[in-house]
Formats: sequence, C-alpha cells, structure tokens
Amino acid sequence: MRTGVPKEQKTTDISFDKSIKIVYIRTHNTDLKNRLTAFSEKHPDLCRMTEDDADIGCMSFEIDKRRLSIRLTVPYTEERRKNASEYAKKNGFQSKPES
Repeated sequence: MRTGVPKEQKTTDISFDKSIKIVYIRTHNTDLKNRLTAFSEKHPDLCRMTEDDADIGCMSFEIDKRRLSIRLTVPYTEERRKNASEYAKKNGFQSKPES
C-alpha cells in the first residue's frame, strides 16, 4: 500500500517495562501487521489492535508480554553453510522451484 511515507520513516517500535505485563507494538511492517492481526483475531485475550492508521499504513497492538520472544541467531560459519547446502541438495530441498 502506498502511503507517501518514506521508507526511512516506516519503523517498528516495541516498548515495555518490568512493571507491566503488556508489550506495545507500533509498526509499518506489512508481514508483522498481518501476523499480529491474525494472532489478535485468534487470541483476543492475549493481543488486541489498538490503532489502525490507514493514512500512513501503521498499526498498533497491545500483546501479553509472555507471548513476545526475541530470537538472536549466530551467523553461519562457511563450513556450516556448506554442510547445510549439501544436506539440502541431497534431501531434495531447493531454493528455487524448477520450471
């Protein structure tokens, strides 16, 4: 969706503190908006949309803090990347479908 908002201003803000059990998420990210919307529809007791600003393409949510997880991943070493590639090729995984 075109909003006229420059990409540099399309942010995702996640805020919370120790004293409350709610995480506040405000985002322009389409995938995250879709995921949070689906989650809020399926689990209204844990997540709810608080704002939908279609003019700028931003949505805000409140979510139970226990439902949020931040996952940091270590970069693959070249050896691990090579092994994963060989395993995928041997077991029929392909990055692009064959035509």
